[in-house]
Amino acid sequence: MTNVKTEKKTINLPNKITIFRMIVVIAIIVLALTPRPENWIFSIFGIKHDYRSVAILVLFILGSISDWLDGHLARKNNLVTTFGKFMDPIADKLLVNTLFIIVAAGGLVHFIVPIIMISRDTVVDAIRMIAVGEGKVIAASKLGKLKTVTQMIALIAMLALTTVPYIEILAYVAAVVSLISGIDYFMKNKDTILKDLRS
Repeated sequence: MTNVKTEKKTINLPNKITIFRMIVVIAIIVLALTPRPENWIFSIFGIKHDYRSVAILVLFILGSISDWLDGHLARKNNLVTTFGKFMDPIADKLLVNTLFIIVAAGGLVHFIVPIIMISRDTVVDAIRMIAVGEGKVIAASKLGKLKTVTQMIALIAMLALTTVPYIEILAYVAAVVSLISGIDYFMKNKDTILKDLRS
């Protein structure tokens, strides 16, 4: 009888980091839904905070760092996987859009902000799917990267400086950049999207 050894496949480090980011999103949602006792509020340099918001801020920063780290490790160590390609962008969008929904629900920004963010991501993802079907790969644009940076800056600022007047302007700036980025993706790929409409 021949003994056949089966190689046990394990989840690589970049994918573990991506899974960690998904867990971070769940933890943020749980914290956001947790009632806040009055004694959770404290003040630093005259700016009021509460322990729940600080915990959400820390988790978001960790999630944002993991967003860069998993991709960096995957490319550096040749550990790019199909799972990673699928889950990484989902985890990224869930992290950012969940936070925008939370700050909107808390009254810090108008709900039009997360609506713009989610709509833009939906359109861009659809464009990418069409491009894949055509055998094309759409790389992240400079506007797309700027969108991510402005989103993270806006969220960190709003969570850390909740009571600072007009801090929500950063979210509206991020929403405008996100909208422009989505339009840019569409315009660059409109020939592929609209080709069936041409006679």
